[in-house]
Amino acid sequence: MRKKDMEPFVADEYIERLAWRTPGGGSRGGAETFDPKRLLEQFVNHIEELKIMDERIQRKVEKLEHQCQKEAKEFARKVQELQKSNQIAFQHFQELDEHISYVATKVCHLGDQLEGVNTPRQRAVEAQKLMTYFNEFLDGNLQSDVFNNSEKIKEAADIIQKLHLIAQELPFAEVKSKIASKYHDLEHQLIQEFTSAQRRGEISRMREEVAAVLLHFKGYSHCVDVYINQCQEGAYMRNDIFEDSALLCQRVNKEVGDIFSNPEIILAKLIQNIFEIKIQNFVKEHLEECRKSDAEQYLKNLYDLYTRTTSLSSKLMEFNLGTDKQTFLSKLIKSVFISYLENYIDVEIGYLKSRSSSILQRYYDSKNHQKRPIGSGGIQDLKERIRQRTNLPLGPSIETHGETFLAQEVVVNLLQETKHAFERCHKLSDPSDLPKNAFRIFSRLVDYLCIEHIDYALEIGLAAIPSPDSRNANLYFLDVVHQANTIFHLFDKQFNDHLMPLVSSSPKLTECLQKKKEIIEQMEVKLDTGIDRTLNCMIGQMKQILAAEQKKTDFKPEDENNVLIQYTSACVKVCLYIRKQVEKIRNSMDGKNVDTVLMELGVRFHRLIYEHLQQFSYSSMGGMLAICDVAEYRKCAKEFKIPLVLQLFDTLHSLCNLLVVAPDNLKQVCSGEQLASLDKNILHSFVQLRADYRSSRLARHFN
Repeated sequence: MRKKDMEPFVADEYIERLAWRTPGGGSRGGAETFDPKRLLEQFVNHIEELKIMDERIQRKVEKLEHQCQKEAKEFARKVQELQKSNQIAFQHFQELDEHISYVATKVCHLGDQLEGVNTPRQRAVEAQKLMTYFNEFLDGNLQSDVFNNSEKIKEAADIIQKLHLIAQELPFAEVKSKIASKYHDLEHQLIQEFTSAQRRGEISRMREEVAAVLLHFKGYSHCVDVYINQCQEGAYMRNDIFEDSALLCQRVNKEVGDIFSNPEIILAKLIQNIFEIKIQNFVKEHLEECRKSDAEQYLKNLYDLYTRTTSLSSKLMEFNLGTDKQTFLSKLIKSVFISYLENYIDVEIGYLKSRSSSILQRYYDSKNHQKRPIGSGGIQDLKERIRQRTNLPLGPSIETHGETFLAQEVVVNLLQETKHAFERCHKLSDPSDLPKNAFRIFSRLVDYLCIEHIDYALEIGLAAIPSPDSRNANLYFLDVVHQANTIFHLFDKQFNDHLMPLVSSSPKLTECLQKKKEIIEQMEVKLDTGIDRTLNCMIGQMKQILAAEQKKTDFKPEDENNVLIQYTSACVKVCLYIRKQVEKIRNSMDGKNVDTVLMELGVRFHRLIYEHLQQFSYSSMGGMLAICDVAEYRKCAKEFKIPLVLQLFDTLHSLCNLLVVAPDNLKQVCSGEQLASLDKNILHSFVQLRADYRSSRLARHFN
């Protein structure tokens, strides 16, 4: 039955088990053994047992409920009693707190009364002692132990300091003199004691027995000076005064707070002493000797010393030096370098001029070249135009033997010097003067790199370009273009990397950009002029080749049966020449400039061939030769990789077909895809070149 109490009760399962256990009540033994009466009797008995069990459980539940109610009432009673006890205890606590406050008030009042009585008494006692000591000075006999015992120097110092203040108000001159003498003796002894303690490393004695006492003496500042001087003894053992100074300040910063009551003032005074004496002398020693004799070394030393000084200042920023340590350190740096920074930019510009001029002169000397003045203005331009068009000797010709007078080494040296100048300018210039100074440096770079070197080379190159009808002309101006282009890239890179950060937020930015734009435009005009004249020379050289090599019999042979169909020797030489020039142009330029120049050369090349073909009369076989020549020229045009040039030679090739087409098919060919868009006069002019133009009455096709 206990097991049944513990397990969940399920009626159906309980009845099934009861029927299964009852003989004759289940399926055991088959249907013959089933006895419903017996099963009913068993059910009735079990129902009675369950009723009895239910009554017993119900009584037990009622008993437990009654007991629970009784315990709940008892617990509530105890809680009420505890609440009453707590209220009583709280009342007692309040009474005790009020009593304590009352007693404390009485005690404070009593303490104030005692202090009011004791303070005057102590002052009277102290005044009596001071009067006793004063009498001893008055009698001239110091018998007190405090003045004769060296171990009581701290107490004696306190007394003499007070007597010294009192004596200032009294008319006893002799006593005042004696007290002052004792005052200075004790002050001197204290400073000596402080010095000895510092050398022994006795930090506690330096603070408690000496520095604290000397704080009220006039010689306290002297004590600080002694401390600062002794701190620096043996501190500068290496060659790097800046690193030694940083280590010294780190060491002093750790101990100064244990010695003095105002450590930030003492540390600031030490740093001031380092800057105004040690660093000032070090800077002067390294700058004065080369200030007038070696500008380069002077500027390098100035930049290095200023950089190391500012680096030291950054390290010192981590210490407590008072309220505005940034301003304090800046003033110290300015005091050290003020005499050198006032005229820094003048020295920089002067050195830059001298150095740049020297670099250029050394280069021209290495080339055995005497730099000559280049004429300019309207008369010079007029002479140049006349010389180019008429080939008249209007002045001495310049022979450069292929020398461009541009050197990357020179450019790198000039840019390197300017880079160093920009770096020094950034570090050494006052922020308000920085853009102006940077612009002055940039102007010198423009003067020497762009004008004195590049522009001079362009002028020489322009003057050396031969006239179009010169024979075997050496066209080296493209080499000048190539080198000038490389230099421009380097110049532009330095402009962006080193100048722009210095002027980007100032009005000088506009001036720099304008100056750069003007100088580049000036160079581009001369480059364009030189390239144009070089292209004219190329065309002139090809014109001379054609004039020398092309014969009238090439296109109107006497015996047309023995003609080998191939391109002429003139065509071979022209194609060889033009291919070399195309390659040279590609090697000398970059970007869109290559396509622009090649297109211009291609157009002029086409015009040359077109006009050249117009000079001859063509037989049938001669026309075939002309077509072969133009086909070869078209192959060269493909190497230009310019669509317009190739289109022009395609059209020219189609025009040459008019020289060989049968008279009856001439009209059909003229209306073909390549020639239909051309002017009728152009087609007619080509047909007129045919040897059978009159005999075949070809003019009728254009009437």
